[in-house]
Amino acid sequence: MKKPKPGLPTREQILSFIEQSDQPAGKREIARAFGLSAQEKIGLKALLKDMADEGLIDSAPGRAFHKMGGLPKVTVLRIVDVDDGGNVWAEPERWEAEGAPIPRVRVRERKRGSLGIGQRVLARTEEAGGGWIAHVMKTIAPAAEQILGVLREEAGRFWLTSVDKKERREWMVSDAGDAQPGDLVLAEKAGRPPRLTARVTERLGDPFAPRSFSLIAIHKFEIPDRFQPETLEEAERIARQPLGDDREDLRHLPIVAIDPVDARDHDDAVWAAPDDDPANPEGWRAIVAIADVSFYVRPGSAIDKDARRRGNSVYFPDRVVPMLPEILSADVCSLKEGEDRAALACHLQVTKDGKLKGFRFTRAVVRLAANIAYEDAQAAIDGELPHPLTETALRPLWNCWAALAKARDAREPLDLDLPERRVVLDERGRILSVAPRARLDAHRLIEDYMIAANVAAAKALEAKKAPVMYRVHEAPNRTKLVALKDYLETFDIPFAMGQVIRPATFNRIIDTIGDADFRPQVMEQILRSQTQAYYAPVNQGHFGLSLGSYAHFTSPIRRYADLVVHRALVGAYKLGDGGLLPEGDEMERLGTSISQFERRAMEAERETIDRYVAAYLSEHVGQVVETRITGVTNFGFFATVDGVGGDGLMPIRDLGGDYFHYDEASQQLLGEKSREIYRLGQRLPLRLAEANPVSGALRFELPDGKGAKPEPRRVLKRRGRPANIRHNGKRR
Repeated sequence: MKKPKPGLPTREQILSFIEQSDQPAGKREIARAFGLSAQEKIGLKALLKDMADEGLIDSAPGRAFHKMGGLPKVTVLRIVDVDDGGNVWAEPERWEAEGAPIPRVRVRERKRGSLGIGQRVLARTEEAGGGWIAHVMKTIAPAAEQILGVLREEAGRFWLTSVDKKERREWMVSDAGDAQPGDLVLAEKAGRPPRLTARVTERLGDPFAPRSFSLIAIHKFEIPDRFQPETLEEAERIARQPLGDDREDLRHLPIVAIDPVDARDHDDAVWAAPDDDPANPEGWRAIVAIADVSFYVRPGSAIDKDARRRGNSVYFPDRVVPMLPEILSADVCSLKEGEDRAALACHLQVTKDGKLKGFRFTRAVVRLAANIAYEDAQAAIDGELPHPLTETALRPLWNCWAALAKARDAREPLDLDLPERRVVLDERGRILSVAPRARLDAHRLIEDYMIAANVAAAKALEAKKAPVMYRVHEAPNRTKLVALKDYLETFDIPFAMGQVIRPATFNRIIDTIGDADFRPQVMEQILRSQTQAYYAPVNQGHFGLSLGSYAHFTSPIRRYADLVVHRALVGAYKLGDGGLLPEGDEMERLGTSISQFERRAMEAERETIDRYVAAYLSEHVGQVVETRITGVTNFGFFATVDGVGGDGLMPIRDLGGDYFHYDEASQQLLGEKSREIYRLGQRLPLRLAEANPVSGALRFELPDGKGAKPEPRRVLKRRGRPANIRHNGKRR
């Protein structure tokens, strides 16, 4: 490799050297390669720091550098897959490239078949053909793996029970430290098979205490819940900065925020009035004012780096793990009644049919007339609760919404009105109730205003040919549609595979069902047939909303994707400081990472709700409860308690002395002799046998207990194939 000329190198020269170097490139190697003097080495150190802050490079263990989003020349990899062709795939054990997806590396084995999933290797990596290849230098001992669980004592020995409901084994504890039986602890695996044990590394406290269930999720999913000191210092400093004089003054308008009664932060507020433009007869003017987070959180700042590592806020019944420090998320950025706040205002011109005739964006200062709970806003409109802003603010909002609703009905988005559970706690964190959230017109109103603003944001950026972080929801794939077709056939509901699939296709199915008992399970099955939404810079449309262009703009306090859109709007329309127009490759990496963080948050929130539900139901163990079957498998079925939620298993081994055939298409278990049927959506009484708040697991039994021993088995045939006969959870 040709040696560069002496003198402090440029960023491009350093990146080129790192990429081409056949050995780990640290500061010493870079300085030697460019022949730098002692004084120039000081400048090199500062330059490398700047490049790291700019996201151009990252450091590997041993102080070597590599291109951001790339791999060190020598690194530790963990084997994650061996495909059908025998190819071995691995991922880096440590990955700290902010915003870049974890690379998948093909491993070249010295001896074919010598590596298995979970093994760790020290390897030399190289980029080839747009991908990565690793050459194994040596296999290394397994790293300590953490277990989150509850300590118990039996016969003078300590045992650890994992909080993960999928983990069936208990671990003998070799070192409990200062932890006591009943404590929630973090432990690491120790020893070697078959004598694996666990060593406690951290005592977390009482797992059954109020507010512990969310802590379990935070540790399990490794959700960052503490800000760096420099982030907090920076937040305190920028929170004091003035709003500036170059903002549109909207403080004279009765703008209101309508949110859940227990909202921790307030991103958005709305206003509407009849449009006096003769070119828009019977139309409306509306403003969706969104917290101007981009004014406070600048690209590359300490707050920004922490926010990117989190991706979004995570909401639990007892706490929120915010994306931004509390002084910003709950105070300075949050839109509050009677307080001057910085906002990015989306001005909408809406026709009488609800179409967007025009839109523009401004940086503004707002002073909210009120923060109103959904229930109170609805009661005011219904005439059940007097409110001083009913006629001046709420009534115009509802009238404009009537127009927006016409446009929504015309495009026929997917309409799955499935209930959401709400856990209500008292002041000490104890559970008062678990019940479905009420679904009001006030909720739909805010949703439609937010959707309109999100569409406007996407189209505004497209008009400037600026990068857009789209919210993408692709149409269902054929495999899922075939499964849905087979399922619907069991209810004699036709579903033609040759038709063009639109959201309205599924809505017609739901309308056909009417108020039938199986309506909820069909809606759930339709939901399962949908793809998962994600963030990306390439527009694939939003299938569920039946929209061609859609971006998230309305929640920058709690979603990094929205902050990206705000910066793009500020930059494209020259609205002041804090704008940024990132390049395509960076947008793609960022979209991948924030989509992953979103899925992490969803899983953590769902598991925590399950734990609260299990804790609530633990007082009803032994009682017979009304349930509905929510899932059927070849080892039993899952059921949820009516009005409360929480999925619990009814094992097939406890269904009595009959043999049961599992029909995947119809999602049912059929008794061979009794012809007893357990199918998805069926309602039936079951006895609650177990409710474990730590894992969130429930287990049910038949009300009359276990059945008799089975008679000798015979094989059934159905649809020309051997039936899948199972008994006692074992395949026959």
